[in-house]
Parts: sequence; C-alpha cells; structure tokens
Amino acid sequence: MKREERLAALQPLLREVLELLGEDPEREGLRRTPERWAEALLAYTEGANGDPEEHLRVTFHLDEDDYYQMSDDMIIVENIDFASTCEHHIAPFRGVVHIAYIPNPHSRVISGLSKLTRVVDLYSQRLQLQERMTHQIAQAIDKHLDPLGVITVVQAVHYCMIQRGVKQRSSSTITTARYGIFRDNPALETRFQEYLRLRLNTSQW
Repeated sequence: MKREERLAALQPLLREVLELLGEDPEREGLRRTPERWAEALLAYTEGANGDPEEHLRVTFHLDEDDYYQMSDDMIIVENIDFASTCEHHIAPFRGVVHIAYIPNPHSRVISGLSKLTRVVDLYSQRLQLQERMTHQIAQAIDKHLDPLGVITVVQAVHYCMIQRGVKQRSSSTITTARYGIFRDNPALETRFQEYLRLRLNTSQW
C-alpha cells in the first residue's frame, strides 16, 4: 500500500480513537490531529520499510600493516541518539546506543562509522522492544563484519513507565548484547566500559 493510501486509511480510524477518548475532533486544535497523527505514526515506524543490514554490506579493509594479527583493539561508537516506539503501549522510549567491535585479524573488515548510526536508526524507527533492538544491532554487525567480537549497550527512558503505571520518572533501562570474545572474556567488557568513561568535550570542536 502506498504512503498516501496508508495515510487516508489511518485518518478516520484515528478520528474514531479521539472520539472514544471523549474528545470532539471538530474542536479547534483537533481538526487536523488525525492527519498529523497519521503522518507521525508513519514517520515513527518508517524503519520497518528499510533493511538496516544493507548499510553493513558496504565495508572497508584494514591494511595488514595497520592491524596486526594478535590485536584485540576495539572500534567504538558511543552515544548514538535514538528514539523509538514501544510495541506494548505505543509509547515512546529514547536514549543512546554504545557499540564496540573488534575486527577479525584475518579479514580485517570494518564498516563506515556513519553506517553504524544508520543501523541504529532503522532498527529504532519501528515498533520495538529495547531488548530485541539491542540484539538486532549486535547480530547485524556480527553477521556482516564477522568480527572477533561485538558488544552493544543501550540505555533508554521509557515513557510508558513515566506517564502510566508505576510512574517512575527518574529510572532508565540498560540492555546489553555480547557476541564472540566479548562473551568469553569479561575483561574486554570492563575495558569497553572504561573507554566509555573517557568523555571528550566535543562542544568546543
């Protein structure tokens, strides 16, 4: 179904939702809400129409002189901002993703750093669960880059916990996914955490 058709189909349904909530869709301020709401829902979930893994199919190779055989040096991209929609309550959750992987010394395959952010974008822009998204990101990197290991850490605030139920306004949720030698060698995760504590003051750049 084309985007225009989906928008046209959603609007009367969302108008009905407003009515069931006890609102008057004809009052000032709500007249265009079904249209705006439909546009927003499609924007929140546009990642479902893309393939996050396609961004990892474009890779680069480190020269052997630049990456020696016994290296366990990490490539880290931290603080990747994301906003997603929880599939349980259709409420937003937002936070940051930290990724580290260790290139395979035999293939020495790496990805463009911007590609990792695109992977996060496309997995987050769909109806999601934080736990699943954390593993999806790590699995995609593990599949296409074949690294020695990869770790993904996601920290997020869930508005379903802020606005309803337990109403925990100061809590956050952390999820992790580890593959390869990050599973087998806890010291690597400790080193990764130490690197994350090294905050660069990028505001002056």
